Amino acid sequence: MEPKSSIVQLDNRGLSPPEPMMRILAALENLGAEGVLVAKMDREPIFLFAELHDRGYTYTCNPDDSGGYLLEVTRR
Repeated sequence: MEPKSSIVQLDNRGLSPPEPMMRILAALENLGAEGVLVAKMDREPIFLFAELHDRGYTYTCNPDDSGGYLLEVTRR
């Protein structure tokens, strides 16, 4: 039986830096190998991208309909 991938959703809108980044990194510690983290953001988390890369994650970050960004993170 194949393990199901889990989706962790975070709403980081309205939070001041560095809280969104800290919440994402904390959530990734418990994310399974097939898990996906999806975070709604007010701004593009440019300082997070190098940290994700260094920790072995891939990501997409695109503008969403609310005027913010939608970040999706998976393990490489």
